[in-house]
Amino acid sequence: MFTLAEVASLSDIQPTYRILKPWWDVFMDYLAVVMLMVAIFAGTMQLTKDQVVCLPVLQSTVNSKVQPDTAGKADFTTVETTTGQEEASMRTVPFAPTVTPDILQSRATSSQYQPTESDQELKKEQKDSSGRKTNLDFQQYVFINQMCYHLALPWYSKYFPYLVLIHTIILIVSSNFWFKYPKTCSKIEHFVSILGKCFESPWTTKALSETACEDSEENKQRLTGAQSLPKYVSTSSDEGSPSASTPMITKSGFKFSADKPMIEIPSVTILDKKDGEQAKALFEKVRKFRAHVEDSDLIYKLYVGQTVIKTVKFIFILCYTANFVNTISFEHICNPKVEHLIGYTQFECTHNMAYMLKKLLISYISLICVYGFICLYTLFWLFRIPLKEYSFEKVREESSFSDIPDVKNDFAFLLHMVDQYDQLYSKRFGVFLSEVSENKLRGISLNHEWTYEKLRQHVSRNAQDKQELHLFMLSGVPDAVFDLTDLDVLKLELIPEAKITAKISQMTNLQELHLYHCPAKVEQTAFSFLRDHLRCLHVKFTDVAEIPAWVYLLKTLRELYLIGNLNSENNKMIGLESLRELRHLKILHVKSNLTKIPPNITDVAPHLTKLVIHNDGTKLVVLNSLKKMTNVAELELQNCELERIPHAIFSLSNLQELDLKSNSIRTIEEIISFQHLKRLTCLKLWHNKIVSIPSSITHIKNLESLYLSNNKLETLPAAVFSLQKLRCLDVSYNSIAVIPVEIGLLQNLQHFHITGNKVDVLPKQLFKCVKLRTLSLGQNCITSIPDKVSQLLQLTYLELKGNCLDRLPATLGQCQLLRKSGLVVEDHLFDTLPSEVKELLNQDTGIPFANGI
Repeated sequence: MFTLAEVASLSDIQPTYRILKPWWDVFMDYLAVVMLMVAIFAGTMQLTKDQVVCLPVLQSTVNSKVQPDTAGKADFTTVETTTGQEEASMRTVPFAPTVTPDILQSRATSSQYQPTESDQELKKEQKDSSGRKTNLDFQQYVFINQMCYHLALPWYSKYFPYLVLIHTIILIVSSNFWFKYPKTCSKIEHFVSILGKCFESPWTTKALSETACEDSEENKQRLTGAQSLPKYVSTSSDEGSPSASTPMITKSGFKFSADKPMIEIPSVTILDKKDGEQAKALFEKVRKFRAHVEDSDLIYKLYVGQTVIKTVKFIFILCYTANFVNTISFEHICNPKVEHLIGYTQFECTHNMAYMLKKLLISYISLICVYGFICLYTLFWLFRIPLKEYSFEKVREESSFSDIPDVKNDFAFLLHMVDQYDQLYSKRFGVFLSEVSENKLRGISLNHEWTYEKLRQHVSRNAQDKQELHLFMLSGVPDAVFDLTDLDVLKLELIPEAKITAKISQMTNLQELHLYHCPAKVEQTAFSFLRDHLRCLHVKFTDVAEIPAWVYLLKTLRELYLIGNLNSENNKMIGLESLRELRHLKILHVKSNLTKIPPNITDVAPHLTKLVIHNDGTKLVVLNSLKKMTNVAELELQNCELERIPHAIFSLSNLQELDLKSNSIRTIEEIISFQHLKRLTCLKLWHNKIVSIPSSITHIKNLESLYLSNNKLETLPAAVFSLQKLRCLDVSYNSIAVIPVEIGLLQNLQHFHITGNKVDVLPKQLFKCVKLRTLSLGQNCITSIPDKVSQLLQLTYLELKGNCLDRLPATLGQCQLLRKSGLVVEDHLFDTLPSEVKELLNQDTGIPFANGI
């Protein structure tokens, strides 16, 4: 026999699961334990005391219609009990030896018993006894009692305790199945574990404390009549302030003003490194658990299913118990059909447990009714509200974490269950669902890691000799960055939660800011500082929505670089109409995939002096808006799939430099129209498919630089050499075989590049260009270098590598500014020079021009 403790362990749930047990589940568990005790008590009594006592019904009494009160005068007590197994009937307690002598009957007409030698003894006993006499001995009574226990006693009286036990076990299993089912218990274990850690995490307490501090600070400011400026309005000036749609930070951990020192929040946000790492790990666990649980509603369905099963079970038990409750009776008539053994056909039996079973059954029905009403209430709760949705609306209202997302499916159901235990769990758990909370934690950890000393080590000098700091893939912008007051350039790359605080006003030297995939948010005071001091801004993005709206409101901005996807669908969203506020913008650089120049760019056209459009190979079709850019001095249209020089360019009277690199231009006959561009000095047509240069190029009188490299030129027309102001000519990587002798006319030529062609002979007239500083002749078919190379006294860079030379002229030593670092030749050719020439070329290699260009 199992003990009560062993049976009670079936309903034992881990203590940590109690937060998922609402009051009705706890109450039903207690009811199940009471029902279990009823079953065990009834079963124990049935196994030890259950029996029936039977007496024969005398034929003479039946025939004479004996009054019923003669059937038995003893006052028996009926006891209700639970049903038992059939083996219990074999344990019927035998009658006491005094039972048979007390019952006397008259058997005068019976022919079964013949007179024996013991007649005298029987007569003696009859004289000493009183009552009706029967001819049954003790063994016959035992036999008939056991036989009538099975024949006369109803099955419900015998098996009632076991039915109660089975029903109770089923109810217990139904209540706790979702804690044991593999596909749900694993999620529940993770949830309970994470919830407990989130509840006890120091970060939860500190984050909520910080919220309380922020709320009290805001209330204090309201009561003291703090400045009531409109949202997003700068404290220093109303002009150019962001609009309501500008993604600025209006509530932050710090409060600043232009004239007052910063006020820090109390030190509740200070975490040690261990607590910070644990909190970051919790954020990651919560994120993964949410993704794992929100994709299904198995736990919800299982809980609803087991509740329905318990309700159906309650109805079933109540229905069939009501039918059999009247079968439990104290008196029973037994007809065993063993008259040939006993001599009697009918017996009247008493069930000694009937009264106790009756009382236990009433108790059991009462418990079942209470259990059933609780099941019905549970079903009402399950379907009254959508439990597969959970809103943190109250938490968002009570805290500063307004971004706590609503959850669904099993995640939502588990939180609803927890709320029945204590709503404080959900409130503290919501802290780890908030991105704002996570960002604050990252900011604290970031400030611990990136101190002022560490940042100072990462500051470097760029090509413009400016102090530059490049921060890459951090969780935010460390506060110590704003203490680098002498910084000139700040680059922020892949920092999705970058926040520029008011402390940036300390960086008085900052004039250039780079935001690479970094949609930075700024505080009002920080925006005011950037608006008045920032000169150059680089923004690199994947989608146009990543461009911070405050970018278009920086009124003192001189240079703006936009690098990202600005296709035709997004052009209408780019918001370039706001560029009209950039009254001082001079340079606009757009590297994207435009199909046309956005019409709104004309808002800033009068201010622009340089426009650069670098496409990714997308064909730029509409260029009419270029006509309005009358002040543009530099224009670059690179990789735009242009097939001809756009006519709109001919209207740019102030154009000085035109770059049409990497297009599909085949002919440049329109170049004659450049004669109207009196200020054009630099023309870059490199990396195209140009096959010839028209003679009309002579009309560009002021041209100083001409770049035609990487085309399909085979000859250089004499017209090119009529450009007397030409200082740089680049025709590298074409198919030119001859350098015309007219090149000697270019007396102002300083840089000549003809690398990667088919030149085999250098004309002597080339060396009349005595101002040459750079001469690139590599990768040709040149067999010899004339001695007249010595006339190039200003030559600092000479490329000869990749030709058919067998020696170098000794006159190279007369090129006073040429050094070995500026001489690009094979090593064996350099060794052919006289030793004194080599010494001249090797000396003073430390001077600046010795490194070539």
